[in-house]
Amino acid sequence: MSSSTSKIGIGGLLKKLLPFVLPYRWLLVITLVLTFVGSLMAQVNAVVLDRAVDAINGLLHLEGGFKWADAAQILIIISAILLGKEVLAAFITFGQRIFGEKIRINVSRDLSLRVVKRILSFRMAFFSAEGNEPGKLQTRIDRGVMSLSNTVKNFFIDILPLFTSAILALVLMFAANVYVGLVALAIIPVYFIITARQGKRMKGWRRNVFGTHQALNHGIMNIIESIGVIKSFNREEVENDRQAALQEQSTDQQMQTRRISFLFEGLKTFVEQIGTVLIIILTAYLVLTDYPGMTIGKIMYHVLLFNNVSAPIRQLHRIYDDLNDALIYAEGFFDILEADQEVETSGGYRPDSVKGDFALRHVEFTYSNGTHAIRDLTMDIPAGETTALVGLSGAGKSTIVNLLDKFYTPDSGTITLDGVPLQEWDTQVLRDNIGLVLQKNHIFSGTIEENIRYGNPDAPFAAVEQAARQAYIYDQIMALPDGFQSQALQLSGGQQQRIAIARMFLKDPPIIFLDEPTASLDAIATEQIKSAIDAIKQGRTVIVISHNIGQIIDASQLYVLDTGHVVQQGHPTDLYRQGGLYKQIFDASARSMNVDKIAETLD
Repeated sequence: MSSSTSKIGIGGLLKKLLPFVLPYRWLLVITLVLTFVGSLMAQVNAVVLDRAVDAINGLLHLEGGFKWADAAQILIIISAILLGKEVLAAFITFGQRIFGEKIRINVSRDLSLRVVKRILSFRMAFFSAEGNEPGKLQTRIDRGVMSLSNTVKNFFIDILPLFTSAILALVLMFAANVYVGLVALAIIPVYFIITARQGKRMKGWRRNVFGTHQALNHGIMNIIESIGVIKSFNREEVENDRQAALQEQSTDQQMQTRRISFLFEGLKTFVEQIGTVLIIILTAYLVLTDYPGMTIGKIMYHVLLFNNVSAPIRQLHRIYDDLNDALIYAEGFFDILEADQEVETSGGYRPDSVKGDFALRHVEFTYSNGTHAIRDLTMDIPAGETTALVGLSGAGKSTIVNLLDKFYTPDSGTITLDGVPLQEWDTQVLRDNIGLVLQKNHIFSGTIEENIRYGNPDAPFAAVEQAARQAYIYDQIMALPDGFQSQALQLSGGQQQRIAIARMFLKDPPIIFLDEPTASLDAIATEQIKSAIDAIKQGRTVIVISHNIGQIIDASQLYVLDTGHVVQQGHPTDLYRQGGLYKQIFDASARSMNVDKIAETLD
């Protein structure tokens, strides 16, 4: 997927974040007001110290010596002002941080909800595209939300207070002495030049680190999902070495970024210290030469103000690093939010009833990885009948089901349902009228009842029980300690398959797609499910994909596919007599089942 945001800068990033911040404009206004007040109070120490040093210096030079009463008065005033300022500053800082953090948390929530809603709207092709594997997508989303919400924190909670304080301090320095102000001002662009060079130098390394991190997350997910295969082949060391190589690569990349970062940070600290030294030397010189308005107190005054000017410098390298990280992570995150071409399209056709009469004409389809799955495919699937799709693995059988369910859009050709082009159908209405049972169905985290009810959330519990009976899983559910409230993920693979079939029964659609529906079931369960499916087939449009001849032999018609196109079609019995690929598949299936010996045993 192309990166639409790869060239944005910090300004562009903030512009993209602004719509997420604006709903909380009143929180933002309060935060900014508190920021301004806090920035004013940050200058109090310098002003008080300036006045205190000059006042104490004046007492020391009084004829006859100073009076302790006068000194005590000065100290009490200083203490009261500074302590009072600290108490007030604590409340202001708390308010500023709590409101700023509330903005960050709310923006983080909104970003997460927006990207989830966006992903749910994408067509299936998005998820099968290279780079959109689950582990990589999760990394892009998690890192994107985290870094973007931190950007809100950095800008509204960290940077604004620092720079507001710095600007006020710089104004006070110029007001007190133009020359000292110019020295302080001259240091700032030098620091920003170094920081900009640092960001440019590290951008490529940051992107490499992010890419490696994606690969690591995806690799760990693969290990967890494939742990049974790994252990059965004793490939623990192979997978460990593969992850170790990625970790080594990640370590080298992180160390390189740290080396570059530390080099530039040391250089920036050196520049900052040069500024402090220059301020001290210049103010001391002006005091020694009796420059108008320059007193001993002004030395400490300017040094403290320069500290307020250089505060952003001391923090900027961390914030700038975070902002540059956000730029990298924002690329993948906003690519998802702005991938308009990936949004699933929907027509407006919403009929009162659906018959289930499909017609495909000269359909072509190629997956994003270049696999040409369907080639000039033409077939008719009549309403109310059972159509079987047969072929060797990779012939395109499951792809046809995906096209009929609008998971994918054909490259060319037409597909109609009840005489209406599929793209004109309202997608939700279409899928509400289709029941899909796959070889391996997804079971959600939750109870058995919740998983069955997924087929019809508004169904009464009695209907849920009836669906479980139809799927021959009711007795096994009731044997569990918690019955229908048991966790579905704790069931065996075969039991989970029956839960998925029960889900389809509860949905009760007029069109049913069965893609190896009993592949993971035992022989008795397969026979039970077949009987249940045979009952529900009546009056419905059914498409069956199976390598089990018992599942397809009683179909009304059968299409034999080879490399994406139809090579035979007709009634199963007639096709067998014709010979060809169907007879080869049928005979091979019979031999694999040892039909001759089964017949002898039955005799």
